[in-house]
Amino acid sequence: MQLRTEVKNKAPAEVQITAEQLLREAKERELELLPPPPKQKITDEEELNDYKLKKRKGFEDNIRKNRTVISNWIKYAQWEESLKEVQRARSIYERALDVDHRNIALWLKYAEMEMKNRQVNHARNIWDRAITILPRVNQFWYKYSYMEEMLGNIAGCRQVFERWTEWEPEEQAWHSYINFELRYKEVDKARSIYERFVIVHPDVKNWIKYARFEEKHGYIAHGRKVFERSVEFFGEEHVDENLFVAFARFEEKQKEFERVRVIYKYALDRIPKQQAQELFKFYTVFEKKFGDRRGIEDVIVSKRRFQYEEEVKASPHNYDAWFDYLRLVESDADPDTAREVYERAIANIPPIQEKRHWRRYIYLWINYALYEELEVKDPERTRQVYLACLDLIPHKKFTFAKMWLLYGQFEIRQKNLQAARQGLGTAIGKCPKNKLFKGYIELELQLREFDRCRKLYEKYLEFASENCTTWIKFSELETILGDTERARAIFELAIGQPRLDMPEVLWKSYIDFEIEQEEYDNTRGLYKRLLQRTQHVKVWISYAQYELSIDTSDRLQRCRGIFEEANKGLRSCEEKEERLMLLESWKEFEQEFGSDTTRERVKKLLPEKVKKRRKLTAEDGSDAGWEEYYDYIFPEDAANQPNLKLLAMAKMWKRQQQEEDDEEDDEEDEEENNGEVDRGKVEEVRGKEMEGEENGRAERGIDKEMTEDLASPSSEKPIVSEPVPEKVPKESTYDDRDDSDESSSGSSSSSSSSDNDGGEKQPRKSNKDSVKD
Repeated sequence: MQLRTEVKNKAPAEVQITAEQLLREAKERELELLPPPPKQKITDEEELNDYKLKKRKGFEDNIRKNRTVISNWIKYAQWEESLKEVQRARSIYERALDVDHRNIALWLKYAEMEMKNRQVNHARNIWDRAITILPRVNQFWYKYSYMEEMLGNIAGCRQVFERWTEWEPEEQAWHSYINFELRYKEVDKARSIYERFVIVHPDVKNWIKYARFEEKHGYIAHGRKVFERSVEFFGEEHVDENLFVAFARFEEKQKEFERVRVIYKYALDRIPKQQAQELFKFYTVFEKKFGDRRGIEDVIVSKRRFQYEEEVKASPHNYDAWFDYLRLVESDADPDTAREVYERAIANIPPIQEKRHWRRYIYLWINYALYEELEVKDPERTRQVYLACLDLIPHKKFTFAKMWLLYGQFEIRQKNLQAARQGLGTAIGKCPKNKLFKGYIELELQLREFDRCRKLYEKYLEFASENCTTWIKFSELETILGDTERARAIFELAIGQPRLDMPEVLWKSYIDFEIEQEEYDNTRGLYKRLLQRTQHVKVWISYAQYELSIDTSDRLQRCRGIFEEANKGLRSCEEKEERLMLLESWKEFEQEFGSDTTRERVKKLLPEKVKKRRKLTAEDGSDAGWEEYYDYIFPEDAANQPNLKLLAMAKMWKRQQQEEDDEEDDEEDEEENNGEVDRGKVEEVRGKEMEGEENGRAERGIDKEMTEDLASPSSEKPIVSEPVPEKVPKESTYDDRDDSDESSSGSSSSSSSSDNDGGEKQPRKSNKDSVKD
């Protein structure tokens, strides 16, 4: 029975206390603040050892929980280093390297510890191991060479650089080696390094650097020779204008003006005109300094402009000629002239409203807008160019997403976000395209407007619901924002669509998402739903590998059960290669985790590869001959087909018959070769046996009847000398020991029978019996 508490005085208190007042008082009194932990003072060695043991146990526990987190190892080693326990820290680093020897930070921390503790040889050993295991990590080489140079070991540092250059590293490594040699005034060695460098990295800029190196150190003749070698090296096929420009400027510094003119003319004769713009520019500058400016400008610019004018007049819709003409005008003329040429170019609208005819034309507008924005710095005119181009394009037939996106990016650069959104929204409303949606979504993601991104994704999916990539990106966005339920719902909507362009990618992303969320039951459900739609072997194998990857007690049973279920499901599959792939995967699993029984069971399920023939028929129905192909016969299928079993038994019987025929042929050959020898041996043995029997009768007084009985077996011995049709083993040949035994057989016949009854279980075979056997 519960007692009800009743308040007698229900009148309000005179002093009212609010929640705000309670919080203020708690803040003033600092009731929520926890006091700092007390400082522990260690007074003796025993307390210090306890403290060390406690800390080490904590570090070891962290390592045991997750060995792959290298930061735990580094913290552990640094703590040991702070206690001056260098040997322990070294041991920890070595253990960490056993876990992940490709971790760059681990090697760096290890080597820095040795260097801080002035363990130079240890540090050298670590750097040597690091560059041996990871020779493509440039940081190791830089640190190693810097350490050797700081220690004053110039020869060792040079040796490190030589080992590095054997790997043909990037350009900066060669420059570091060259600068190292120059710091110690080794110009000749630096020159030899440059010689190897330009062979390993045969770029124009590297040849130019080599020549400038010679020029800087006063070797003018060597520098000129380097330029000449470079021109010869690249030849006329791979000629570059930058090389000739650098060569000409080098000669210009040496006051060799005639050489400069020859170089420019040589280059202009061999370089295509469209690739020699910089060369023309520097040639014009040179002539302005040391020649007739008016003549050069009239000859070069006017001549080229006239050529382009002729080309565009002959073919107004040759947009490539317009591009070359505009490039010439932009580099030499004033903005008004360039605008005039641009206006003339964009006036040549393609006559047919097909996108393939507009692709080159639209770049005239793009170049026009970029010229106004970047060169003339006129944003208002740039906006007019973009809007005029967008009005000109027939959006009902086709559109150019590039123009809409460029316009939106331009408005953002002008800090006009509203106009950018309005333009992209108009584009999506007029002519939705995948590229437009992607660009707009990327823009809003950069602005961190996630609600707008959601709306855009919804519009995008209404436009193209079969695009699996969009569903996946939408779900990834929700996952990043932490809304896993929303992401899961998006995936569910996606897999429920009637048409998808890449369903396998979508299912895989959904499964990976559930695995990442550690929703193992949901993942199993997804696999089962996927297997209801498709019985593809890769899905089964992925399902089995997933079950194997989960750290549970029954993972092996689950994995094996999936393989068994997959094998049953694929029996009706026409693609036998898929079933074979499944069994191979199952076999690998059993070899790693199974027992001898399970391995034998899977081995029995593997098919037999059989070569078959089938008749081919041509397209017109005529006979096209026969074709050989390989087929797989599975034991389970063969058990259900008696014809296959009968065929297998026939093949086995035929193989046995062939083996027996081969053995009989070998036996006949051996008997023919050894027949005469065996016949002589048998007669000699028979004579000795007869002599033994006669001597036995004389000594013991054995009657004639007993003698005849004892002699009867030896009298049948000549039968052995006849050719024996059966197989005679090698053990049936006679030797001296058999003769001695036979000679004494007459005297010991009675005693041997009693010995055999008591001792040996079987009587000794006679020569006759051994031969027959």
